[in-house]
Amino acid sequence: MSVPPNDVVTPPPAPSGTPSAEEKQWALFAHLSALAGFIIPFGSIIGPLIIWLIKKDTMPFVDDQGKEALNFQITAAIAFLVCFALIIVLIGFLLIWVVAIADLVLIIMAAIKANEGVAYRYPFTLRLVK
Repeated sequence: MSVPPNDVVTPPPAPSGTPSAEEKQWALFAHLSALAGFIIPFGSIIGPLIIWLIKKDTMPFVDDQGKEALNFQITAAIAFLVCFALIIVLIGFLLIWVVAIADLVLIIMAAIKANEGVAYRYPFTLRLVK
C-alpha cells in the first residue's frame, strides 16, 4: 500500500526500555484519576478511561498502565456492587469498607510505581480491556 506524498503518516513510537518523564506523569494521572470515584459516581472508571483513550496511541507506558488502572477500577466497581447486594444480609456493611480501603491503598501504590517508571499490576484484577 503506498501513501500519497502529501500525507504524512507517523507510526506510534516503539516501546523503549524506560518510559519518559512525560509518560510516567500521565501514567501517574491514569492511576490517580480513579480517586474521582470517591466523589463522583463511576468517576473511578471514567478518569482512567479518558486518560487511556487520549494517550494510548502515543505513549506505550500510559497505554499499559491506563488499561491496568481501568481494569482494576472495573473489578472494584463489580466488588462494590456485590457489597451493596450483600448489605441485605449485613455482611455488605463490613465488606464495603474493606473494598474501599483496599481500592485506595492499591491506587496509591500503583501511582507511586508508575511515577518510578515501573509497570504495576494490580492483584485480583479481571483483565477485561486488552
